[in-house]
Amino acid sequence: MSSFLTCLRQVGCIGVLTASSIGIAHAAAAPLELREAIQAALAHNPDLTNFQFELRAHDAQRQQADLRPAPELGFALENFGGSGEVKALHGSEATLSLSQVIELGGKRKARLAVTDAGRDHLVIARQAAQLDVLAEVTRRFIAVAELQERRELARRAVALAEETQRSAMQRVAAARSPHVEQDRAAVALEHARLDARAVDGRLVAARRTLAAMWGAPDAQLDDSATEAVHADLFHLPVVDDFPVLLQRLEQNPDFLRYASAERLREAELRLASTTRRADISLGAGIRRLQQGGDMALVASFSIPLFSGRRADAFVAEAAARREAVGADRDAALIKARAQLYALYRELQEAAATVTSLDTAILPRMDEVLEETRYAFERGRYGYLDLVDAQREYLEMQRERIAAGTQVQLLVTEIERLTNAPLANPN
Repeated sequence: MSSFLTCLRQVGCIGVLTASSIGIAHAAAAPLELREAIQAALAHNPDLTNFQFELRAHDAQRQQADLRPAPELGFALENFGGSGEVKALHGSEATLSLSQVIELGGKRKARLAVTDAGRDHLVIARQAAQLDVLAEVTRRFIAVAELQERRELARRAVALAEETQRSAMQRVAAARSPHVEQDRAAVALEHARLDARAVDGRLVAARRTLAAMWGAPDAQLDDSATEAVHADLFHLPVVDDFPVLLQRLEQNPDFLRYASAERLREAELRLASTTRRADISLGAGIRRLQQGGDMALVASFSIPLFSGRRADAFVAEAAARREAVGADRDAALIKARAQLYALYRELQEAAATVTSLDTAILPRMDEVLEETRYAFERGRYGYLDLVDAQREYLEMQRERIAAGTQVQLLVTEIERLTNAPLANPN
């Protein structure tokens, strides 16, 4: 089973939200590959499609930030409705003016820098969300693969129980064993069949859970024939030394997001600093004097006072938020390093378990089971000896499946944390 990051590189999915839709309901003879599940999740996962709307909103925000202050059209009527010479409109003055705020200090450029940094931050967040979704796809894919292995083992257990029942019946018929052994064998067989049916039900549920990652409707799922997945739980990846993994840690989008957040906070700080320089407002218009019918030009100029002092609080807030990002990143990096080391040690232990079971324990268990069965059929061992041998054999097989599953899950978690595949691509 290829790692999910290797599959991402094969299909070129990092940084995009759409992919060509694949036929999820393809022929049952072709098991589902991890690459196909990843393509489907990228194309249809609801958690990822929301980023399209967020990006469109950021594009609209940039257009807003690029707008200059709108000119203002004003009209004023003075000296009317009084008494004597200014009663009614006799002494009124009407002024029509046009004014414009002139931004100083590079405010428009600073606003655009904030929106651009915000969009970059969203792109990094999208990549992190993609890795989260695809890591979850891989976990569910591994869960299906594990249950497929457990189903095969459950069927093997049923076959062993049937074989034991036949041998017990022959021994009872030959008066070499009491009838109770035949009854106990029948009970063990029924119990094995119940376990097999339970695994089948869990497998169907796991397949549906996997298909939910790309929003497959229930109408497309068949409880009895939901497609299988193609995976090798017992493939042991070639793992780099821990210092190498540690170097890759900071390339994770989770930490790149801190870098983009620092750029965003820096842009916000520059924007806050531009408010130290006040904008000015210029206006011009024409005035009509009602009493004499004369016309005159008017001009205006205004600037807010104490802008620098008022901006200090905004600058201080932006500076504090920028510094907080660095502190958060350092704290997250310390936790991630500890987590990576724990995962790395667990992976070594799980891989060692798989290797020991495959090379030393299970081959001997096969021999023990075969020898015990042979001796049981010839009356040298009793029923309990055979059952114990079968139980130990099945338990070792379950332990192998659990260890192999743990290896694949740990590989997924380390790849998610380091943003780099562990498995040798060759």
